[in-house]
Amino acid sequence: MLGPINHIAIAVPDLNAAIALYEALGAQVSKPQDLPEHGVTVVFIELPNTKIELLYPLGENSPIASFLAKNPSGGIHHLCFEVSDIDGAGREMNDIGVRILGSGEPKIGAHGLPVLFAHPKDFFGTLVEFEEVARP
Repeated sequence: MLGPINHIAIAVPDLNAAIALYEALGAQVSKPQDLPEHGVTVVFIELPNTKIELLYPLGENSPIASFLAKNPSGGIHHLCFEVSDIDGAGREMNDIGVRILGSGEPKIGAHGLPVLFAHPKDFFGTLVEFEEVARP
């Protein structure tokens, strides 16, 4: 079921400083994108073998704001794995006892593709995202 890692998400307390750091290292950095339905502003760092997603709080109820309150310097927020069938992945997670966060139904993520998040307690303390990606 699991495909490649699509991205590693890092919550940052200063988005402009994080962008400047990765640009100084020569990385290709996307423009910031606000995702109000997720309460975040995202920026993607393109790397040869994966992406890094920088997360910054958008709005008072942002889950990233609460993450940064506990981790003021920022840190890894989640891992995202590619799957070919998001509904099938959700069923498989339920079948093995992994809880899906929210309503359990896929939402549209930053790439415009359906995503699900698994409860971190079911992945040994790691928040895991699954993103449906068509594979050739």
